[in-house]
Formats: sequence, C-alpha cells, structure tokens
Amino acid sequence: MGFSTVAELGYDATTLVFEHGWQSWSPSGWYRLDDSPPRPTAPNHHVMAYRPGIAAGRFQGEGLLAVATGGEVVVAAATSPDAVPSIRAEVRDGRLVISADGEVKLTTSTQTNPNQALADWAEAFGTTPVRVFGPSWCSWYAYWGKVTERDVMNDVRQFDQHDLSVDLVLLDEGYQADIGDWLTPRDDFGSTVRLAADIRSSGRRAGIWVAPFLVGSASETARRHPDWLVPGISAGTNWGQEQLVLDVTHPGAAQHLQDVFTELCRQGYDHFKLDFLYAGAIEGPRHEPIDGIAAYRHGMRLLRQAVGPNRILHGCGAPILPSLGLVDCMRISPDTDPLVDPPSGDISQPGQRGARSTSVAREFLHGRWWANDSDCLIVRPDIQQRERWADHIDAGPGLRMSSDPIGELDRWGLDRTRELLVPSSPRPHPLKDPDA
Repeated sequence: MGFSTVAELGYDATTLVFEHGWQSWSPSGWYRLDDSPPRPTAPNHHVMAYRPGIAAGRFQGEGLLAVATGGEVVVAAATSPDAVPSIRAEVRDGRLVISADGEVKLTTSTQTNPNQALADWAEAFGTTPVRVFGPSWCSWYAYWGKVTERDVMNDVRQFDQHDLSVDLVLLDEGYQADIGDWLTPRDDFGSTVRLAADIRSSGRRAGIWVAPFLVGSASETARRHPDWLVPGISAGTNWGQEQLVLDVTHPGAAQHLQDVFTELCRQGYDHFKLDFLYAGAIEGPRHEPIDGIAAYRHGMRLLRQAVGPNRILHGCGAPILPSLGLVDCMRISPDTDPLVDPPSGDISQPGQRGARSTSVAREFLHGRWWANDSDCLIVRPDIQQRERWADHIDAGPGLRMSSDPIGELDRWGLDRTRELLVPSSPRPHPLKDPDA
C-alpha cells in the first residue's frame, strides 16, 4: 500500500517532529525540521533494529508521529495495535505534509509540553494495569555470553554481604547450547535447573532470557524441524550464524514453544526476558496466511497461555505498539554498553547515548502501557561516563536492574548501586518538555 496524505500543516523554525521507532532498539525522539534523524548504518542493523522501508530524507514514525507547531501538537497514530502504519512527515511546497501507508487517526492537543500530549494519546489508545517490580540483578553486562552457573551464584552470595536489595536474579543470554535450543545448556554452563533452585533458596526470584521467535541456522531445532521455520526469511545475522524465524502458526512449532516455557516454569523461573521479539513480526509465508503483526500477537498469546497470568513477560527488541496488553514490562531503548557511543555511529546499536535518548523519549509509556525498562545500571570503574549513566537511571521511571559483577565494584559503585536498587513505581512519570 502506498502513502496517502492525511494532513498538511504550517511550520516555522520552532516546529518539532516526534518520530517513534518500530521496536525497542529503534531510535525515537523529537527533532527539528533541519535535523537528520538516525538511520541504519549497515544492512544487518536495518534488519535487527529498524522496520523495513525506513529511509533518510524524511521523518518516519511507526504507528505514531507527532508535530508540535503553532502552539498545538498534532498526533497521527494507528487506530489499533493490530495494524501499525508507517507515518511520514516532509516539507513540500511550503507545507509540512503528513502521510501514511494505512489507517491513522489525527488528534490535536493544546498541551504546552509535547510529551504530555503523547502521554494523553497513549492513555486514550489503551492502558493496562502496571505491576510493581522489585530491584533486580542481571548477568548480561557482568558476564556477557560466557556466563556460568557458578558466576551467577557467586554474585548472589555477595548481595547479602554488601547489603544490596535484590528481588530477582535474571540469567541472561549465554546459558543455552544454541539459539533455539533453550532447554539444552551450554556444555560448560552448569545446570539451569539447579541454578533456579539455588536462587530461590536464597529468598529471591529466578528469571531467564529467551529469544522465543529466533532459531539459529546451526541449531538442533533448525536441523530437526525445518518445517517449523518461516521459509526464506532471515531475522539477521548474530552469534556467527543466520537467525531464522519460528513459525508460531505451525501446530508443531506452537506446541514446541509452549512446551519450552512450561518446562522453564517447572524449573522455577517466573520472569521471562523475551528478546529479539521483532523476529516474530517479520512478514513471510507462514503456515497460516496471516501478516507479521498478527503472527507476533498470536505468538505472544501462546507464551502467556504457557506461563499463566502471574508470571512476568518482559519484552525486549519488541515491536512497541503491537505489544500493548501482551507484556508486563518493556525495554524502551537499545542496549546500554560500557561505551557511550557505538563504533558504527548507529544509535540503535549498544551504547549509552542511544539508550539515554530513546528511553527518555518513551518515558510517556511508563505506568500506562507497562513498566518501562531503560536497561541496566552498570557502574564498575571501566564504564565510560558511569556517573552520567547512573544519573540517567536515577532520573527515569521503571525497572531498576544492576548488571555488574559485584566483586568489581569500587566503593562509589557499591554505594550508588545500593542507592538505586529500589522498587519500580506503577505510576506515570512526570514528563519533561523536549526543549528543557
């Protein structure tokens, strides 16, 4: 479907455009008309962090684009999480033209703070009950993909030694033998069953990372069940191999997905960080002829059925609008990193700068759609600008999750971690004006 004009607006030097990215890692923010909004710097970045079809030379929001001009905020947005049009804004013949490739609804706000206009739109679009989350610790930035059972329990023992409040211990990526083989631990990892039991014995909850819609091309799952995959579709290259897409409309694949999560629940995990979820929404020829967003929402409902209503689904790398009502908390930024800037210059990639800017731009979602996750607190001495990153976590709403090896923290890092490990608030966050 092509783009059709939905509005023509006046503009001046103070006009701002809000561009909302497709998924967790896609850059989002307010821009002046002479700005060049972030775009992918490599084809693999485009696949893994942006929606297909985004290009330089115009502003483009996925399901949401807003313009603050002339004392008003005009919001152009999807009418449902089931269909998410791309919405563009560009100057033509002295007017700012908004166009879309699907149905959108226009609303006009006189809010003096454009971010509050976005919050008002979000509440009108749909709200869900928001849970309170206790402070957490995550293995990712501490041990990356080389994490072991012993590493995690070494840190768990140090929480009490250093008076660190930790409710949830999240085993992140690296424990699995391959992407898609979730119930087979890496040979030198240890036991996910024993780890969950030991975490729970410490008086804490156990969480685990899964990328449920990815299947590595070299995995046992891909080798044994090629019929479970969306044919001809790649979700990008990572872990040294092409990532394929699980077809959740295939009865065998759907049953497999639910069996994996039923078993992880049985092992004692009750918080599931679901990563690279964008893969589930990629268009392709599935067993049932439905579009990518419908397939994604179907897959997420299968997961909810498997884990039940009380366990936590934590979205990451996830299409934002299509996830409404399906997750309890949501990463609303790209990954942070020990480095401020990603070497590629693409702020959808891991780095503190993009993680800061996009999570601030999406603060309006917290307490309305879910609890925001602005990524982990990392403050060990080798982290660039660690004071600024800690201040960013302190100022934002949502989850508080440390991800340092506790033994590598100096006195300042321990004190700051202890100070920031507090429960999340279920309430919406006071929003700053984008010009502030």
